[in-house]
Amino acid sequence: MKRFAIGVDLGGTNLRVAAVDDAGRLLEKTARSMRALGGRDAVIRQLCQDARELAARHGSAGTCVGVGVGVPGILYLEKGVLRRSPNLPGWENFAVRDAIASQLGLPVRVDNDANLAALGEKWRGAGRHVASLCLLTLGTGLGGGLILDGKIWHGFLGMAGEIGHIPVVENGAPCGCGSRGCLETEVSATAIVRKAQALLAAGATPALAEEVRRGERGAPLTAELVYRVASAGDRACRELFDSFGKYLGLALAGLVNVLNFPLYVIGGGVSAAWDLFSPAMFSELCARSYVFAEGSTRVARAELGADAGLYGAAALALGSAA
Repeated sequence: MKRFAIGVDLGGTNLRVAAVDDAGRLLEKTARSMRALGGRDAVIRQLCQDARELAARHGSAGTCVGVGVGVPGILYLEKGVLRRSPNLPGWENFAVRDAIASQLGLPVRVDNDANLAALGEKWRGAGRHVASLCLLTLGTGLGGGLILDGKIWHGFLGMAGEIGHIPVVENGAPCGCGSRGCLETEVSATAIVRKAQALLAAGATPALAEEVRRGERGAPLTAELVYRVASAGDRACRELFDSFGKYLGLALAGLVNVLNFPLYVIGGGVSAAWDLFSPAMFSELCARSYVFAEGSTRVARAELGADAGLYGAAALALGSAA
């Protein structure tokens, strides 16, 4: 009998649920707006309803062995408790695993969402041919996950992989973690928007200013908009992505030198700007890491896109990681 699992990506913006079989085929997925769902209890009810319906629809094809859940935040892994999450206000010290298990009657495992995205890329994506990898997810912030010999590396307190909070700028911009000058204050969608706002205030990018003024109420200033203007040739916006790539290369050099993994995977929504930031990234990486310059270490784009976390969550439930 075939086996499948339910993978859940519990994000600050969207709730995504999928059925994935043990051969790594994504059978079906759903996506819902977290804002539309309302509070924590309503989200859990909808999550469980979606999971039940997916399990029922695909029950004829095999046995549902459990549920894996990716959560953005710091977890007590053994207890399945979310300690805190900037993206999920009101969820502090919430027993997310038990809340789901009590409604579904299935085994439930939870882990950090970036860890599960890394596991997904290991199982079915860019890392399927290596034993160990490091994933960096470039989104609103910068997440990270480490796979060591095929399994998630959690570290001593379960907090390994906090790559976004590597300090890179002394007395730099404030970070949501309470520190300053963390990597994600230089390498994230939030960083791009912050720096673009400074360019606009200085009158340094008329092309971007014109794009923001367009439309009935003006186009929102997003990292995607800055990318489009940079791609059209705007010098100031292109230099912004050069800086982005430089800091990313600097961080990668440290990771390569310390970890000596064969593969470093770059994912997340901002990875779509690869053509603009990767030249500076590779230049800095080669200059800063003799391990990279002299060896066969690879840096590659993620292959699974937004579904990486769903694959990883299903793999967790299927027993493909510890």
